[in-house]
Parts: sequence; C-alpha cells; structure tokens
Amino acid sequence: MVNPAWLRSFRALAAEGTFTRAAESLELTQAAVSQHIRQLELQYGPLLIRRPRRVELTPAGEALLAYCDEVERAGRCLASRLADADALQGAVSIVTPGSVGLSIYPKLLEIQRRTPGLVIRHRFAPDEEVLAAVLDNRYEMGVVSRRPDDERIAVQPFCEEALELVVPAGAAVNGWEDLVRLGFIDHPDGQAMATRLMSRWYPGKRSMADVPVTGFTNQIGLILEPVSRGLGFSVVPRHARQAFLRPESIRVLEECTPVVDALWLIHRAEWALSRRAQYVIDELHRDLVKP
Repeated sequence: MVNPAWLRSFRALAAEGTFTRAAESLELTQAAVSQHIRQLELQYGPLLIRRPRRVELTPAGEALLAYCDEVERAGRCLASRLADADALQGAVSIVTPGSVGLSIYPKLLEIQRRTPGLVIRHRFAPDEEVLAAVLDNRYEMGVVSRRPDDERIAVQPFCEEALELVVPAGAAVNGWEDLVRLGFIDHPDGQAMATRLMSRWYPGKRSMADVPVTGFTNQIGLILEPVSRGLGFSVVPRHARQAFLRPESIRVLEECTPVVDALWLIHRAEWALSRRAQYVIDELHRDLVKP
C-alpha cells in the first residue's frame, strides 16, 4: 500500500504546481514534500517534469493522480458508510433531468422540512451528465430516462413519465390542421418527443417538419409559458406540465393512449444506497408512480 502522506503531497503538488505552494497548503516543509515525491519516484519512476514556473506530470504522474482520486472517492464512501447509522441525519445528493426534477424538488424540500437532520442537495442535468455525476461519485444517486448499460451502475425503476400534448386553454384544436395553424413551441427534446407522440396520434399525417416553429426555449420550466399565451402548442413530459404555475391557462389534449417512458434510479453498483438516500426515495415514492 502506498504511504497516504506521500499521496497527499503528490496530489497537493499536482494541484498547486510548485513545491513551495504544495508545502504551504499542507503545512509541511518543502523538504518534506520533496522527500515524499522522491520516495514515490523511486517506486514508480519519473512522475514530474520540473519546469521553472510549474511542474508538469508525466504519463506515470497522470496515472498516479488518477489513483489518488480513486483513493479519495473510496475514503468519502467509507466515511459515508460509517456515518450511516441514522437514516434521518446527514447529506443526501441526487441529480435528475429537468422535467422530473421540477416535480420532485418541492417534495425534496418538504422532506427536508419534516426531517431537519437531513441536508438534501439536488441538481438538474441531462442524462449524460447525470450518469457522469454518479460515476464520479459527485452525487450518490441520479434519475435517467434511458436505462444505462454499464456494470458500474445499479439500476432500479423510479417512476413513469408520460408525454403530453399541451395547447392554450382557449384554443380550438380538433385535429392535425389546427395544430399546424397554432405552430410548435420547441425545446431541446421537443422535436423527438413530438414526433413520437404525433406519429401515434395522427398516423399517416405529415411529419413535424411541416409544422411551423413559433418559439423555442431550453428552460424546462418556461416551455409552457408561450403556450399559455396562445403562441403555439408543445409536447412535454407530464412532470413539467404538472409543475407549471398557471394550469388554468393551458389544456392537455387526450386524443389517445399517451406515450409513457420509464425513469430509472441509478447509483454506483459497488455499494448500496445509504439509509438516508433510501429514506428519501421511499418518501418520494409515496407520490410518484413506479413503472
């Protein structure tokens, strides 16, 4: 096993760039840091290129820095596991896509209000960033719309999310031609969502490419704002529609069976969710429907 003090010195040197600043950050002498690096280089070969202003890592140094990161993540995991005696105390972190995040964030706040010992940290992110955040151990758990195929990730059903076609409350919509007349309020996933839903509702009609785009936003919480003002229709996940603050100004069309997606809860497969995290998930499931 590598001496932890040597690794701390190496990590500080990689971060600070000079032996002097590394020693100051660790409250050690420069000689002590130099000795630690010397011991590592005796074991692993050249780790640094010593430049006048800043050291540069060799490929071996980059590999050792990655190992340092792994050791730190393992240490955080151990601390979390050892501190997991009380399910109602400590930090819980979760990262989700915007639509379901809009729905669960108020519920997370209510859970924390009822359970003052918990500190809940939530972040909005697309699927790719959710997966990366969980893999990097920056968040204990995440929610994704596409089930990942990665042996490092444990997956379980979280809830269902239906796509909905939403029009202005006062709009007369009796078919495809009325939607074309209204125009489409687009968003980053808008065309894909609309194509999936419209192909089921209006088979044989022309594609979404024939529907004029009358607006666009990349903010999930604002997609229905132009719809509420009569500027077009949109297709959004149900959680986004349910979170809209002026439901009286919009209307959901219910032409046929909706398109329903499963959402998945993910966490690192190497260890189970903490009792705190499982408590939060159990509380959320009181209001969310599992697939």
